[in-house]
Amino acid sequence: MHIVKFAFESVGFDVRLMRGGLASLVWNLAREFADQGHRVSVITPAHGCLDHLRAHYELEELDYADRHTVPLVLDRDVWSGHPAELDLRLTTRAHRLRHEGVDIYFLSDEYLDLLPERIYPARASEGRDLAFFKPLVFQVSGLRFLRTHLDLGAEPAVVQAYEPYYHYLLPPVLRSDPRFLVVSTLASNMPINQQVHRPQLERLLELFDTETDLDALADRPARGALARAMTAQLPSTHLADPPVTDGISYFALVAAGSDLLDFLTPGQLDFYSTFRDTPFERAFQDLTVARVVRESAARQFVGGCAVPDGWLARDPAGVDRAQVLGDLGLDPELPTFYHVARFSVHHKGQVELFRAIDAVLAADPDVNFVVRCAVAAGGDGVVSAVGDPYFQEVADRHPDRVRLDWAMAGEDVLHQEAVAADYCLFPSKFELDSFLIAQGQLMACGVVPIGTAQEVTTHYRHQLPREHPEATGFAVPRSFTEDDPFLAAALADRILQAARLHREEPGEYRRLSDNARALARRFTWRKAATTRLATFAAAAAGVLPGLTPERAARYGWFESLADTDWITHVREIAEASLLRGDLAAYRRCVSTVDRAALEQLFAAAYARADFARCAELAGLLDDPGLTAVLEGRCLVERVGEGVRIEYRLQHAESVLLVLPSGEHRLTGSDGHFTTVLAEEPPGPLVFQLRLLGGRCAWDERPVDARRPAAPVGAGLGRD
Repeated sequence: MHIVKFAFESVGFDVRLMRGGLASLVWNLAREFADQGHRVSVITPAHGCLDHLRAHYELEELDYADRHTVPLVLDRDVWSGHPAELDLRLTTRAHRLRHEGVDIYFLSDEYLDLLPERIYPARASEGRDLAFFKPLVFQVSGLRFLRTHLDLGAEPAVVQAYEPYYHYLLPPVLRSDPRFLVVSTLASNMPINQQVHRPQLERLLELFDTETDLDALADRPARGALARAMTAQLPSTHLADPPVTDGISYFALVAAGSDLLDFLTPGQLDFYSTFRDTPFERAFQDLTVARVVRESAARQFVGGCAVPDGWLARDPAGVDRAQVLGDLGLDPELPTFYHVARFSVHHKGQVELFRAIDAVLAADPDVNFVVRCAVAAGGDGVVSAVGDPYFQEVADRHPDRVRLDWAMAGEDVLHQEAVAADYCLFPSKFELDSFLIAQGQLMACGVVPIGTAQEVTTHYRHQLPREHPEATGFAVPRSFTEDDPFLAAALADRILQAARLHREEPGEYRRLSDNARALARRFTWRKAATTRLATFAAAAAGVLPGLTPERAARYGWFESLADTDWITHVREIAEASLLRGDLAAYRRCVSTVDRAALEQLFAAAYARADFARCAELAGLLDDPGLTAVLEGRCLVERVGEGVRIEYRLQHAESVLLVLPSGEHRLTGSDGHFTTVLAEEPPGPLVFQLRLLGGRCAWDERPVDARRPAAPVGAGLGRD
């Protein structure tokens, strides 16, 4: 089998060309595929590092000089002050490096050589700097090289492309070409509704003589107060992007056209399928991309992620903890907490991390922190600038307790620091970046994790209760808020708990450490590669992974179930419908729906804050108490010159009022929240609720709800 990897970052064996975990993912799979006897080619940008490559490897320049034009059609709402259209006239050249049985093709041109330190364009450069289009240039230049120059061989090639944002042209362009089977691998969860300007996409598809029904992938405009409020508020959660003028979801384009969709963990597949319990779940259900996700479910599979073999082969006994920490200016006798990631203040939870560090050291000064926030690619002679002044200020105030480094480090240094650490800190937010490889590497060294209880990393088991025999560490709540005080407080609390555990219960610490080590060492690249190779071969033979009835029921995709599933899997479907309060689905599972079942369905819907289903069920139950609870959860009344809004829900942790004029956080606790506005809102009230269990939900109430609020929980809690 010839496997062609198409990746914006791929050289996981050289720290100079690494910027994040993607390089490690691409390279370790490439090497494993080659070790198992397959031909592997990698297409990737040179990122302006050809001189470095020549100096350290046997780099071969190919007879390839592709003079071509990349047309840009700019969104006038974003690129004001720029021409509406312009052409990038480029000459793309190629070099080949043969390394450990893998052929790596480095593409180089006027755009692909930009940003040698950052590698990736900053998101803030959109609308200002045409370097923002470097990933788009890679798609065009890489596609041209793949289709016209790369020797594919006699059999169809598997094109494994990484991250939809960097390859959304490949599925539609290659779909009708019998030489290719296209696999899209999702390494991180970028907003699934992120869009590309449709006129730009159309021009690029024309460039490759490709026809695609973009009308079938377009979203309808948001209508109604709830839809408009979600559209305005959700970008702050990083789960969704604001709509682009005349835009198309590029993930919908990828999901519709790829032969296979490859996820790294079961939790990642679950998360990206439904966005369960997140602020985006309700809005996602109304998007075209949600339909495409369901329609492509049979082509989705979990390929897996792993800890590099070279890391597992290292001997922790060869690391002198006292020397490593002493060289960093830290006391080796103290509990040591470690964070290593690229600099990403929101996605990696680094704002909350440093607020927690500050709070912890005020309460317990006998704790070490080693923190790496890589600002730029590493390597000899690279001097990294300070990424965030506040982070540096915290470190400078505690020079004998905090060691902060802004540089990307090599594996030797990372392994030494990992073995010297007791705990690792991975408070990822928005479920965008998930520390899959980094957390696994540290756990493989026996480092106990403190991480977010997000779906993507549930396989690491740090979210299990500590008394669970398979628990590996500590969890903090999921977060979809920038500069989240709840997350910072929870993180500080877990660090203080962990420090006490290390000092006072060494046996319990060793149990967690042993669990972490044993679990992480089960995730190998050989297993991940073997799973993918079997799936690639099956798909090439026309056999897809398929959508199981259990998975469809768990997601609430009852319309995706076959008629026979309602017979063979009726128990699982009934249980799933009860948990969702879904009366229609439950009715298909049972002969009759009695009052006890209706009450159970109501309780489940109420626990989820699904008030539309609650209203339907309360009507069938004909229970005035339940109706009073539903109708009385919101009260609006004039007070002096203002308007007082009261919201009551016994299992709410926080309530956010989202108005056209902005957001208002209601104050209160124990299920009772209030705020006062200067004037009456012009339309329905829209609330975003965070429930005590971590679930987020939305509620829309009429502004004229002036009836007295019911007592919190009235009519509920019956057996």
